[in-house]
Amino acid sequence: MRFYDRENEIRLLQESEELSERAASFCVLMGRRRVGKTSLIVKALEGKQWAYLFVSKDSEAVLCSKFQKELESHLDIHVYGQLTHFRDLFRVVMEESQKRHFTIVLDEFQTLYKINPAIFSEMQDLWDRYHTTSKLNLIASGSIQSLMKRIFEDKGEPLYGRPTSKFTLLPFTIRTLQEILCDHSPNYSNEDLLCLYMITGGVAKYVELLMDARCYTKAKMLDYVFRPDSYFLTEGRDLVNQEFSDDGTTYFSLLQLIAGGQTRRADIDGSMQKDMGTFLQNLEKNYNLISRLRPVLAKPASKKTAYEISDQFLRFWFRFICPYQSLIERQQLSLLRQNVEKGYDQFSGRTLEQYFQQKAIESGRYTVVGNWWDKVGGNEIDLVALNEFDRTGMIGTIKRNPKKVSLKELEEKVQAMPKSDFGQYKTTLVGLSIDDM
Repeated sequence: MRFYDRENEIRLLQESEELSERAASFCVLMGRRRVGKTSLIVKALEGKQWAYLFVSKDSEAVLCSKFQKELESHLDIHVYGQLTHFRDLFRVVMEESQKRHFTIVLDEFQTLYKINPAIFSEMQDLWDRYHTTSKLNLIASGSIQSLMKRIFEDKGEPLYGRPTSKFTLLPFTIRTLQEILCDHSPNYSNEDLLCLYMITGGVAKYVELLMDARCYTKAKMLDYVFRPDSYFLTEGRDLVNQEFSDDGTTYFSLLQLIAGGQTRRADIDGSMQKDMGTFLQNLEKNYNLISRLRPVLAKPASKKTAYEISDQFLRFWFRFICPYQSLIERQQLSLLRQNVEKGYDQFSGRTLEQYFQQKAIESGRYTVVGNWWDKVGGNEIDLVALNEFDRTGMIGTIKRNPKKVSLKELEEKVQAMPKSDFGQYKTTLVGLSIDDM
């Protein structure tokens, strides 16, 4: 699959590279695994002088030996003797950058924390001493969100405040997903697009796997996911395990409950038979794996909350793959595939809501996008998109089957929305289905 999109992100990296010719630049690039961070860096640095240093789970001495060879090979930085401490290697880099301009990419940067936490204090010392006269373009890329945030956003950490730029690489937009699927299969159906969005969420690696395997239809995509050699069968566990250090079993159980439809706090506590507040907060704040949903315009302290897995692939994985590990071990994948068909319409119905909500966000016309529901749950609205500046908005009902879309029923639900909050908005009512993707 060819390289798609990322024009803005490429521009950010190239601007940092250009600025570092006069003053050192320290760019932090974050994003979940498989989203395309390395491919983005390679694309942005085409034709530039740079070295790629992957932080593997080795001892500090072994890692330095690997880095030393890369620096010699790609930047012609020669070091006499064998360096065994990262601080010594980084000092060489900073000293060399006093003479000339080049880029260093440290990929999976957060792994340094597990190798030797003191490395960050040593980097801070050397950066503070040399960066004002340096021409180094330093890019720290990382995929474990909890650790990357701790390293760069915790005020007590040595590297807090040091980066000159920082951004998160997000999955492909819906428009890009449509472009990719159209390039590979011009006659694709909306059902195919919905399935691609449901499985991949726009994550570059997942999209690439399906397109390279010529899986352009819903049936072929699902068949590919449940093949005996499928990459997707273990990807969810691998992805989540890298975040959890303790209580992994509890977190896995919580994510299964939420993916299965138990999204309210009372239901979750009841199923787990204890207060899960701390665990839910960790999943939301530290690991960024779930989102806490409130009705649009509800007060921050509102108890009308629900939880949802933020990542489309993980939502799919925890619903249809994680609970059935025994079937996978016994290679009864045909049963798993059949189970997806049974629950597909209901599960993808919520996916369709998320699809239209994301489209509303990507349109750039709305400042607030989400759902709305009342206290008793009798009135639920699938899409509320508001512009708080010009007081306009859109309120929508979303159904897979276009025959089930009822604007009259939507109008009745809108009457239950508090006039004190929504009365000042001029809104348009819309009915959306899979035909409108």
